[in-house]
Amino acid sequence: MTKLGEKRIGVLFVCMGNICRSPTAEAVFRHQVRAAGFEKEVYIDSAGTHDYHAGEPPDGRAQKAAVRRGYDTKELRARRIHERDFEVFHYILAMDRANLAILERECPPQYSHKLGLLMQYSTRFSEGVKEVPDPYFGGHQGFEQVLNLVEEAGQGLLDRLRNEKNGNLYG
Repeated sequence: MTKLGEKRIGVLFVCMGNICRSPTAEAVFRHQVRAAGFEKEVYIDSAGTHDYHAGEPPDGRAQKAAVRRGYDTKELRARRIHERDFEVFHYILAMDRANLAILERECPPQYSHKLGLLMQYSTRFSEGVKEVPDPYFGGHQGFEQVLNLVEEAGQGLLDRLRNEKNGNLYG
């Protein structure tokens, strides 16, 4: 894992197997951060709460959906969250409540303030959309829905990080 500098904001996206939602969120957010000229300020990664697919690339359906929108996921590889991630990352964002509950059980208490749901940065959160649904057992439309949700929440997260960075909270 790349060591985060003191002035870089670390963002870790987490789902169950790290082959659908969290790598999609990583790729989308990396693209958004780069487009905003903020890539030197933010370190982005993804992980799973389970090691079912460790070392594997993202699900082929997720890759195809991402490519259609201009996102690159082919170099990403699944991994399970590590104990050190809780220390290193500033934001550890789960795709759903079930994975957030697992993170809450595994997270050392001093780092629990870093945990949250990605959708809390979305305007849809106030409308009741609290989770990014798992598209694994569904069809093409589920992967498109994941992209829609993470694009919108990612923009809200980016706005939040820029505001915090401008407020000199990380340096």
